[in-house]
Amino acid sequence: MKTIIIDDEEHCREVLRMQLNHYCPELRIVACCGSADEGREAIAHHQPDLVFLDVEMPGEDGFSLLEHCEWRHFSVIFTTAHDRYALKAIRHSALDFLLKPIDKHDLIQAVNKAVMQHPAASSQADTILRLLREQLPQFGRIALPTFDGLRMIAVKDILYCESEGSHTRVFLHPSPRPVMICMALKDVDDTLRDKGFFRVHNSFIVNLAHMSKYIKGDGGDIVMADGRSVPVARNRKQEFLEKIERL
Repeated sequence: MKTIIIDDEEHCREVLRMQLNHYCPELRIVACCGSADEGREAIAHHQPDLVFLDVEMPGEDGFSLLEHCEWRHFSVIFTTAHDRYALKAIRHSALDFLLKPIDKHDLIQAVNKAVMQHPAASSQADTILRLLREQLPQFGRIALPTFDGLRMIAVKDILYCESEGSHTRVFLHPSPRPVMICMALKDVDDTLRDKGFFRVHNSFIVNLAHMSKYIKGDGGDIVMADGRSVPVARNRKQEFLEKIERL
């Protein structure tokens, strides 16, 4: 089976490559990639049978990489150092995952499962994307539409959202760049309202957990964790103050 390893940590890529060469001779590693962009190019070029995919990578995570792949006829084994993602969704599909540091017995078992299911499981990438959309909210993540696909975002990492016409800029921690999504602020508010967020202004929704301080005024201003000041509309001030008193 043609196999690709995608992980932003060089040490993890090398250790996994050596483990696979030693314990899983039925696999042929055709590429080792250090980013989602490299991985996507390698998938398009090699059209692999199996991909070992790191869940959490800087800039673009493994779920987003899958969403943006044109070639999806491969099995997926997720690797992650954090047992906090949509692992139940993965287990309920034909997919598998491995927790780092990867145990050799778990690795052999996951590879045997992939080999036995191949090629019947060649549409697993589509399966996991469907399951993620259904189950991501259970694991503190939401799928937000961008111009080139879905972005899987941890709710706790959202600092605040700012209206941009019919779109919305989502400011994330610790990224210095906001993500532009194809949703109006009203729809974002409907999605986040029961998750610790509050619409303080026609143009702003804030994550109450990321407020640094509130400055009194006509409506007032909130200083967020990134240092930016967000205005509070006068007609929302009282409800906002009542909200933060209950925190």
